[in-house]
Amino acid sequence: MKRLVAWLGRVLLVFWGISVLMVLALKVLPVYFTPLIGIRTIHQVFSEEKVVLNKKWVPIEEISPHLYMAVIASEDQKFLNHNGFDWEALEGAMADYRSGKRLRGGSTISNQTAKNVFLWPGRNFVRKALEAYFTVLIELTWSKQRILEVYLNVIEMGDGLYGAEAAAQKYFNKPASKLSRQEAALIAAILPNPIQWRADRPTGYIKKRQAWILKNMNNLGELKFEN
Repeated sequence: MKRLVAWLGRVLLVFWGISVLMVLALKVLPVYFTPLIGIRTIHQVFSEEKVVLNKKWVPIEEISPHLYMAVIASEDQKFLNHNGFDWEALEGAMADYRSGKRLRGGSTISNQTAKNVFLWPGRNFVRKALEAYFTVLIELTWSKQRILEVYLNVIEMGDGLYGAEAAAQKYFNKPASKLSRQEAALIAAILPNPIQWRADRPTGYIKKRQAWILKNMNNLGELKFEN
């Protein structure tokens, strides 16, 4: 038993060391690959589909402020003020679930960044626990601006599309830096299911989400990042 405990302790120590080094490295290095990209690509290869992968890293200075305003307005309006977890949203989601309603998400942009960069898709307890762990690590070591920069470069935005630059070029034939408020809101509107929806072919539902996002963008006012 003592040997097992000692072995587990060594495993956890190695995992902690590797995870901290990864997070510190990606504080400054671009993120070119994520587990989701690997999973999607492998699926395309084995299903004999055409391999589609459009991704280009760009610094946040080359992404339209309209886009990061739009994703904050859509996904996480308390992003600049929380420590990685929106406890009020989580409590509301659990209350809805207990009352028999469909379980809705309470993930923040920090949660989604941790999930996309370091983990695989899933909803089991181990995966969610690791997501919380990596969320704490990036909140402790990365600035909010860096979290948003990574998020906007790795998030899935369409079939084979990852990041703001690829989405802007695909949907609107322009760089991410040139996106308008309306275009940015359309991209943000499809994020809950970017495989089903397209920003350049918005359904009535997506147009309603776009209008809701634009309204929230107005309510947010000016965003100020602290270094």
